[in-house]
Amino acid sequence: MLKINEIEYRQGDQTLFPKIDIEVKSGEIKAIQSTVNVRAILLQMMVGDENTRNGSIQIHNKTLREDKQRYFSSLGICWYEDGIYERLQVLEYLKFIGSLYQSKASVKEVLQQIQLEEKAKWKIHQLNRSEKRRVQFGRILMQESEIVIFEEPEVNVDLETKRVLHQFVEFLQAQQKAVLILTTSTEFAITIADTVFRLDEQGIQQIAVEKEGKESSKSFETEEEVTQVQTSFQLNKISAKVEDKIILFDPQEIDYIESQGGQSYLYTRGEGFPTGLTLKELEQRLSHQGFFRCHRSYIVNLQKIREVITWTRNSYSLSLVDKKSSEVPLSKLKLSELKELLGVE
Repeated sequence: MLKINEIEYRQGDQTLFPKIDIEVKSGEIKAIQSTVNVRAILLQMMVGDENTRNGSIQIHNKTLREDKQRYFSSLGICWYEDGIYERLQVLEYLKFIGSLYQSKASVKEVLQQIQLEEKAKWKIHQLNRSEKRRVQFGRILMQESEIVIFEEPEVNVDLETKRVLHQFVEFLQAQQKAVLILTTSTEFAITIADTVFRLDEQGIQQIAVEKEGKESSKSFETEEEVTQVQTSFQLNKISAKVEDKIILFDPQEIDYIESQGGQSYLYTRGEGFPTGLTLKELEQRLSHQGFFRCHRSYIVNLQKIREVITWTRNSYSLSLVDKKSSEVPLSKLKLSELKELLGVE
């Protein structure tokens, strides 16, 4: 239903993202994790505020220029910041949207879906930020759009609204809508979408995610083949868990690993993910891939080290090249070993 074909964006010599292709079909929930700038450009391209230059964005195989009416009538966008007629009651606003789009959706059922039945006659300006976001969800339902795009729907909302959001997205999937979520949070993308992509200056890459307990579609004929696959997995992927899903990281995606209270966390792009592996197990698996046990509670990716900081004669830390310019401790006993690995005196 939604096709993004070979679009790219460059500003002078800087590449925000190279040519990408992605398709979202009916009943699919896909998410793209990116920076705020990338997300903004993608949305501008989708609504025609930014030229696609190369490539195209199509809805039902038609671009915005080819069939503007069909394009926008099929597309619903839940913006992060969006103007709502705040002087109207929630009920009045939803009825207005319904009449605008000649919708057959039941306002009563929509209020139940967004869990605002008790505040149906409240003026929108009386609602808190999270409840206003739910009104946006309701507007999407009243539009009856076939393709729904969310921009950071989970940011700055309460737990109840996050729960409503997850139920809402599941409802859209059951209705065979095509759903695309644009977010800066890898963790959120993994918890809500079936397929997750990361988009940056290197291009678009799918993040390996599996439902916990889900069996592989491939069947193995012998124990030897199973062992070979398990060994390959252990060498090449490191698993972390987010709710009921397992995310598989390529080692070079990991900036550093930290142990807190017996739980190990993988850090990548400023976000931490819990893993069932111990620090010792991680050290064994990653030592041959450029990782170094710099402290009893830390393992660091040597490729991410920017500098060694000396605080005192007995206190050191490592400054990393990552999203948050993180610093991790370096024990005095590990300093000489690190220098030898780096080939410095």
